[in-house]
Amino acid sequence: MTNRTVNPESLSKPSGYAHGILAGNTVYLGGQTALDKGMNIVPGGIVEQFRQAFSNVLTTLTEAGGQPQDLVSVTIYLTDVDDYMANGREIGRIWREMAGSEYPAMAGIGVTRLWQKEALIEIQGIAVIGNR
Repeated sequence: MTNRTVNPESLSKPSGYAHGILAGNTVYLGGQTALDKGMNIVPGGIVEQFRQAFSNVLTTLTEAGGQPQDLVSVTIYLTDVDDYMANGREIGRIWREMAGSEYPAMAGIGVTRLWQKEALIEIQGIAVIGNR
């Protein structure tokens, strides 16, 4: 089995990592912060950063040939768990808007800092394409 690197052109160019790796029908989605194409963290707090980071994850998944329903596991790293929880309803609405009402296995982990100092959230995942 040959692994295929998945680096969508619409995302920032990776250096020292891949946005995703397709191994068979499994896509390993690298951690995505709220970076825009210009390598800037989007402004607007946790809600807008969630939207951008999750969009980056889904862009990679789509490039690999998958769909949001193919997500089987998602891990969310947060610099402020309380802020995320306070905005949970809005974040949940955005999830449903972008990925539907089915949820994969998930974990939320509080961390002291992410790679970019301005980042409040990082999302990574695993998807199995055709697992519908």
